[in-house]
Amino acid sequence: MITKFNHVAIVVPDLNDAKKKYKEVLGAKVSEICDYIQHGVSVVFIELENTKIELMHPYGENSPISKFLENNKNGSIHHICIEVKDIKKSIDKLKKNGVRILGDETPKIGAHNKPVIFLHPKDFYGTLIELEQE
Repeated sequence: MITKFNHVAIVVPDLNDAKKKYKEVLGAKVSEICDYIQHGVSVVFIELENTKIELMHPYGENSPISKFLENNKNGSIHHICIEVKDIKKSIDKLKKNGVRILGDETPKIGAHNKPVIFLHPKDFYGTLIELEQE
């Protein structure tokens, strides 16, 4: 079902500062900041040869990651993203195996303009997993 690792997402307290640090200190290829109003986040992607790092910051008053940042004031890893070939088939298999899908179980369009879902972290040893269709 899963095919490859896509990215790790880190919530940061200051997106501009984090962007600058990854670019200037680590010499990384860093995207511009993108605001995703529908998801309540602002993000920057760090492009690596074999994967990406997503730096996230709350956007708007109802951001789903505001509480996370409040509890992790210096920032922290938020989730990992793994690709799947067919997200709808993946949902069916997950549900048959008792895995909880966050939200209404309907894929949403993620930051890469591809369908995504999130799996309940209690079903995967405390790790929030985002599945993204290839």
